[in-house]
Amino acid sequence: QNKLRARELGIESGILTPGRLNAITDVKGVSVGQKTLIIGDSIRTGVTVILPHQGNLFQEKVPAAVFVGNGFGKAIGTTQIDELGNIETPIALTNTLNAFLVANALIDYTLSIPKNAKIRSVNPVVGETNDGWLNDIRGRYVSSTDVSDAIHSASTEIVQEGSVGAGTGTRCLGFKGGIGTSSRVLPKNKGSYTVGVLVQTNFGGILTINGAPVGEELNNFYMAEDVPYVVDGSCMIVIATDAPLSARNLKRLAKRSFLALAKVGSFSSNGSGDYSIAFSTNPKLRIPYDSKALETSIPDVSNDHMSPLFLAVVEATEEAIYNSLFMATDMKGQKGRFMQALPIKKTLKIMDKYNARKNQ
Repeated sequence: QNKLRARELGIESGILTPGRLNAITDVKGVSVGQKTLIIGDSIRTGVTVILPHQGNLFQEKVPAAVFVGNGFGKAIGTTQIDELGNIETPIALTNTLNAFLVANALIDYTLSIPKNAKIRSVNPVVGETNDGWLNDIRGRYVSSTDVSDAIHSASTEIVQEGSVGAGTGTRCLGFKGGIGTSSRVLPKNKGSYTVGVLVQTNFGGILTINGAPVGEELNNFYMAEDVPYVVDGSCMIVIATDAPLSARNLKRLAKRSFLALAKVGSFSSNGSGDYSIAFSTNPKLRIPYDSKALETSIPDVSNDHMSPLFLAVVEATEEAIYNSLFMATDMKGQKGRFMQALPIKKTLKIMDKYNARKNQ
């Protein structure tokens, strides 16, 4: 089934320009790998990994921050990120009950690197959403081998979207959810920085696309009369930038990504575990393991120049969520359950009705 991304259908979010790939991999050095598990009639899950750079992450950590929109989740490694302001492993996304096995796999991967032979502590970073409606989540089918395959197949080029990796069995805003990505590049006079976002969407609400009330028009939204609708779920947001940002300003950046959730119709329901993880790939900010330096002197974008980055992360997050929907496919899962992908033709008619896309 050939699918088109939101922008290819005339749905352009915001005013800034996307990068070459319109993906998190537009941030130099970032790679993404995925393993999709569609087996039999009940296994609909997977893992998605994001590597901030291609070197030894434990030996060359990157500054990072986490913002928790709603903490009904099993995010692993976040307290150390809050305390130390860095990430030392790839970031992995998977399903809720597999999070702990995936964390163990990240530890195995880190310990397997020869230069890490003497380390005695690793802080794996894992996010999750619950795909247990379509997927036999109690089976915990994502293995250490699957995580290793995702890491070693990671690419700095095009990112697969929709019903793949950690998004294989997810649902979003009443339709099939999944993995989505987007990016924005700031103009030269604002620093020429790139902000890239990847999302794992599995949440509910009232779907809105570029201001058009799509969920209401399709009569598929939270609190609609006589419509079975699951509003709880989760959303993981991973943000990469090459801007030199401190952990403090990365947290401010992560906070702004949640404005995009509201724009697409989410309100972070009680049962939605919504987390945003942001990191900087700027090589001048690398944090060496066992540093001998007493003091550091690193560049840092000043507070007064953060606003363009805030705008970029909102726009990229919004479009990444749209891409997770537009690129998803119909999925049949355990117990014969079926999740319909967003009906594209009907959606585009609604968009045109509200003048919410460019003429095609």
